[in-house]
Amino acid sequence: MATRLFDPRSLRWKVAALVALACCAVAAVIGVLVHRAADRSSERAGRELAAAQLAAAEKEYSLTGNRPAFADLRTAADLPAPLAKSVADLRTPEAYALWYDVKAPNWYWLWAAAPVGDDQVIVVRTDMSAQVRSLQLLDRSMVKAALAALLVVVPVAALVAERTNRRLSRGSRTARRIADGDLDARIGTRGRARDEITEISVAVDAMAGALQARLAAEKRFTADVAHELRTPLMGLVTAAGLLPEDDEAAGLVRTQVLTLRVLVEDLLEVSRLDAGAERARVDEVPLGELVAHAAAQAGQAVQTVQTGQAEQTGGTWLRLEAPAVVPTDPRRVERIVTNLVANAHRHGAPPVEVTVTGARITVRDHGPGFPDDLLADGPQRFRTGAAERGRGHGLGLTIAVGHAAVLGAALTFTNAPDGGALATLDLARPPAPTDHRDT
Repeated sequence: MATRLFDPRSLRWKVAALVALACCAVAAVIGVLVHRAADRSSERAGRELAAAQLAAAEKEYSLTGNRPAFADLRTAADLPAPLAKSVADLRTPEAYALWYDVKAPNWYWLWAAAPVGDDQVIVVRTDMSAQVRSLQLLDRSMVKAALAALLVVVPVAALVAERTNRRLSRGSRTARRIADGDLDARIGTRGRARDEITEISVAVDAMAGALQARLAAEKRFTADVAHELRTPLMGLVTAAGLLPEDDEAAGLVRTQVLTLRVLVEDLLEVSRLDAGAERARVDEVPLGELVAHAAAQAGQAVQTVQTGQAEQTGGTWLRLEAPAVVPTDPRRVERIVTNLVANAHRHGAPPVEVTVTGARITVRDHGPGFPDDLLADGPQRFRTGAAERGRGHGLGLTIAVGHAAVLGAALTFTNAPDGGALATLDLARPPAPTDHRDT
């Protein structure tokens, strides 16, 4: 939580930085305007003072022939070069020359000069250091005031943005819950201001409601279709059993009726798992014997081998490495293993290796491996990922994932580094956060 609080990528700090930037920009603009106004006022006052002193000196010199104490009488050659050039450029007797002399970082003189005779120039100097230091003090004061304002404004802006940040965080957490399968999650907008965040919240809640209704309708449709097909299907099974045994067409009919029966039973099982009504019946089960029996149900010969024994070709290769006695639902574990082995034989290549290590069961084939979309999104019903679309209806892995969720076990799908699909059922570890139920 502390890490998120001080995360510079957080919206609260972005808003605070934007406010600070805006305050700095306003302070800079105001500071420049005030500085220029004060500088012009100080310069104008200095010019007026220098002009008044020079006029008084010229008047006294013209009346008495002597310079006053605050003035100086020099030749053009004795003047600083910039001031001498300005005096030489004068065109009218009433004109005078000005020049700023910088002696030190904080010491400024304003020179005023006017010709009063042949090669004679009367000069007065006005000390502008106090005005310049006052201007510098004004600049420092404005900088301190801007920093003090930032110390107040930035925390206030972060606190104000925190409410918006919490609303957005709540929305993102709810959206993730919906994506993970919790379709009852809602952001909620009661008592909230009608702003853009509220509009997004309403839209997300409406989307979740529509998605929930659509999925519920799909599940009801699947369950209803499977249930309605069950009665006529039993009639077909009975009728197919009355057909002649030695008739090739009758055998084909029996095969297709059996396939249809398996499909309907799978659909009913999927609908029950989708409804969330399934509960595990836990017993202490010797996992090695259970897996051996389940692998045999997949329809292929099972060969039990020892560690280090040469690999066999074809069939199912069973290796038992200290199998444990685990508390689980044996019927569901058997269903999972049977479906995994059958899927490996149907879509992979022999041999199919089934390994029991403690409370972990792995099923691996030597085929092309699981497709990328299955690894990314989990099994999807009626999607086999095989080029030969007719070799399965894609419900086997879906049912296996559903039973693993009921058991609280972790069922993961990967591809082996040296090729082949690898499914792992861990009965001792809780399932990963990602829920691969069909949505």
